[in-house]
Amino acid sequence: MHKTAIFRDPLFIDHDPGFDHPESPQRLKVINEVLDREEVKSCFLYPDFTPASHKIIGLNHSSALMNRVAETAGKIFDALDPDTKTSPDSYAAATLAVGALTKGVDLLLEGEIDNGFAFVRPPGHHAEHDRSMGFCLFNNVAVAAHYAINHCGLKKVMIVDWDLHHGNGTQHSFYDSDKVLYVSTHQFPYYPGTGDLSETGKGKGEGYTVNIPLPGYQGDVDYATIFNDIVVPVGREYQPELILVSCGFDIYRDDPLGSMEVTAEGFAYLTRCLVNLAKEVCGGKLLVTLEGGYDLNGQRDGAMAVLSELYGAALDTGYSTNLGDSRAAELTAAKSVHPAIDQARNVAKRFWKL
Repeated sequence: MHKTAIFRDPLFIDHDPGFDHPESPQRLKVINEVLDREEVKSCFLYPDFTPASHKIIGLNHSSALMNRVAETAGKIFDALDPDTKTSPDSYAAATLAVGALTKGVDLLLEGEIDNGFAFVRPPGHHAEHDRSMGFCLFNNVAVAAHYAINHCGLKKVMIVDWDLHHGNGTQHSFYDSDKVLYVSTHQFPYYPGTGDLSETGKGKGEGYTVNIPLPGYQGDVDYATIFNDIVVPVGREYQPELILVSCGFDIYRDDPLGSMEVTAEGFAYLTRCLVNLAKEVCGGKLLVTLEGGYDLNGQRDGAMAVLSELYGAALDTGYSTNLGDSRAAELTAAKSVHPAIDQARNVAKRFWKL
């Protein structure tokens, strides 16, 4: 079995955007209910971690943004944009979320863990250099990638973003860089409106942004085809030293904010693809962080499916979280003929050997 770390803290529950907000504390509570079962809890490592400093967060964000988010500390309510609300502990949770990711990078590079999952809130991939947006205060995964490059000396990091929504903040953080390969599947056109096929990077970064915009109603077979035919081959050619994953469970078939049709088995397969890719190219160094996902069953089942694949064995949850051999074989052989996938593949072929 793998040495899989889970990064969790009660503070991530304390971030509360308010009544009826879709990015609610309950999203983590349903996952924690399963993680707290001894038969599940005993499978994982639980490292200590501390809040990231403004110096570290500043690798990706402006001083003005960091100070604006810090101003929300202790306030009963504040709003950073119409969708992005805060509570008294939101700033503390946001700095701790970044700290969880940077600690994960350290532990992976030190060989203390094989892989990990950061169950953090608030999410991050929409946060821009100077703007919090889309439920996100700081861009956790972007700071982690900058940290790996600037503090740990890595030259190549791959970020895979399978959230329903395009990670505009992450894309913009590395749009002109060849040190980060950003690959995103997302429903399009949809919030935030970025992630078109034509967005492939600029300057040294041309070709290192791979967008796979989808119209909706894509399921396990479609996503398996995308990972088999585009994501994994591009990653194999790029040869990253670390793989980071923006994991959004809002592509789940019952998610209220989207119209994708991925099941728990689909999440398991996508994770298995990346676990195998990481073993092949970077000694297994894979760190997953929570982004969106607003159906509670999808949160719970998806999280356990991902963790099962990271750990390398089915978890004793009382229900199936693993990918059966027959279903794995089906998805490995999957060949969706959806035109959106063909279009994305053809664009990627301009830069990669597909």
